[in-house]
Amino acid sequence: MTRQRVLVVGGGMAGVSLGCELAREHDVVLIEAERSLAVHSTGRSAALFLAGYGPAVVRELTQRSEAEFVRLSMLPGVPAPLTPRGGLFTAWDESSAAALAALVAARPTMTTLSADQARVLCPMLRADGMIACAFDADARDIDVSALHSYYAGVLRQRGGQIATGARLVGADRIKSQWQARTSDGRRWVADVVVNAAGAWGDEVAELCAGAGYGLSPRRRTVVIARSPRPIPADWPVVADAAESWYFKPEGGALLLSPCDETEVPPGDVKPDPLDVASVLERVNAVTRLGLRSVRTSWAGLRTFAPDRAPVVGPHPNEPALFSFVGQGGYGIQMAPALAQVGAELFRTGSLTDAVLAAAIDPRRTQTALEH
Repeated sequence: MTRQRVLVVGGGMAGVSLGCELAREHDVVLIEAERSLAVHSTGRSAALFLAGYGPAVVRELTQRSEAEFVRLSMLPGVPAPLTPRGGLFTAWDESSAAALAALVAARPTMTTLSADQARVLCPMLRADGMIACAFDADARDIDVSALHSYYAGVLRQRGGQIATGARLVGADRIKSQWQARTSDGRRWVADVVVNAAGAWGDEVAELCAGAGYGLSPRRRTVVIARSPRPIPADWPVVADAAESWYFKPEGGALLLSPCDETEVPPGDVKPDPLDVASVLERVNAVTRLGLRSVRTSWAGLRTFAPDRAPVVGPHPNEPALFSFVGQGGYGIQMAPALAQVGAELFRTGSLTDAVLAAAIDPRRTQTALEH
């Protein structure tokens, strides 16, 4: 394949992982609008590796990523990106019980437990009200910072450049080349632009190709709360199977989320106090933790395509704009495999897995918008 100049827009996990893969064969420059990398979604992620989480294509990519996570953990000087945690999924009403049954049916690593067995794993769960539960020993924590740093470091080792404080403000296709301009006054020439701009993915697509993908940025709230009771570091992540809350230990306190998905414009999102109060109420209702005091809270962006699958490949209106957006709430756990898939599509224009290719094809988003 002819060596090309590639301009990657976006310095989160999507941009650095695909940029790292492309730098094997191409001259890569990554531009990030903020003064540092991984400010919005990646830097605010409380990521877990949950192989049974998300739609079918996400589960496939997550499972494919596991081997790469294992390989990275064996590299000298690279912190292990995955550490054991375990996941305890609970049901407190009929809708949660139905969601849990579907989850257990789809995940051979999940084991159905009694309420008493669940309380062995997390003794602070209330003794009454739980109608079903299951444990997934395969659930693990992801060291997001270590994974992102690894990709950014290897991107530089392979000759790639990273420029921060450089928001894309213009891009023209002139004589088979991109002439791009950034907010700091710099100009960039590239053969291909890679749109890895996360919540700003539609803005970049409209700037370069005149049409977005129908992306929807959604706010997700995370809270660190204190409890008057001890929080053992070896508790599993505990979640409502219907995804209305989850919590896990974090530095002697508790990290918890109401699993909110409030549609918001791209930007520096802040937590809504109502969401913070809501998750404390929900977790207190099913535990004896007595959460009252919030140490800190924040919010991040999870950006979904209409069908919640990633959007990977040439833009339907402009083949020299390569789409790598729509990772939603799954971008960290499927990052290794998705970057490899993206690089294969970039290199060959096709995938050997036709089902996967159709599931992530950007053309499907244009069809959805037309209807």
